[in-house]
Amino acid sequence: MSLKYTKEIANEVVHHLEYNAERSHLIIPEYGRHLQKLIDQATLIEDAEERNKAAKYIIQVMGTLNPHLRDVPDFQHKLWDQLFIMSDFKLDVVSPYPIPSREVLQLRPDVLQYPQNFPKYRYYGNNIKYMIDVANKWEDGEMKNALVKVIANHMKKSYLSWNKDTVKDDVIFEHLYELSDGKLNLLQSTEELINTTDLLRTNKRVSNKISPSGQPKIQGNKNNKQGKSKTFQKNKSN
Repeated sequence: MSLKYTKEIANEVVHHLEYNAERSHLIIPEYGRHLQKLIDQATLIEDAEERNKAAKYIIQVMGTLNPHLRDVPDFQHKLWDQLFIMSDFKLDVVSPYPIPSREVLQLRPDVLQYPQNFPKYRYYGNNIKYMIDVANKWEDGEMKNALVKVIANHMKKSYLSWNKDTVKDDVIFEHLYELSDGKLNLLQSTEELINTTDLLRTNKRVSNKISPSGQPKIQGNKNNKQGKSKTFQKNKSN
């Protein structure tokens, strides 16, 4: 038996196994470790012409790994960018596209300023509060009165989506007065909002299983069985 098959050598092989946790970090794991090794070898090639040939070969291999993206615009541009990124920007080759830089890749977008509103009546939402603020800036007149009425009806509808029972108009007017900082006052008005039953009414669904006109209706098996039994009784009596 050869020495490499002895028990001692086999144990040494087991103890010297290479685990993924001990290997180098993959920058883009989707391409696998073999492609990462190809890129690492290409960066070590001293001849510029051979290095460019190796880079083009690697681009072809990367394209075959994603055949569904060949028709996507700027797909080749994306592959070249990923090639430089996977080489840790150490690959010195001629690219048909602008070479990305590490600084541009590490740029972070500006933080979005999300509105942090914590309204007292959450069931009205932020849009109602925004509409109330806009109504406060309008001059008094018919347009403002119509807008305030629309806001009040929408507030009642939003309230009923939270409480399916009912709500009085005075409650909506009090909330409107509070949310507008006392600028929209309907507490003493005789204005009536839309009826609660009208706001909660839902449209009935029309069945799509109506047979077209002129088409004969198919009778059930129950009717057919009854017809057969009656015919059998007539023949029996004859």
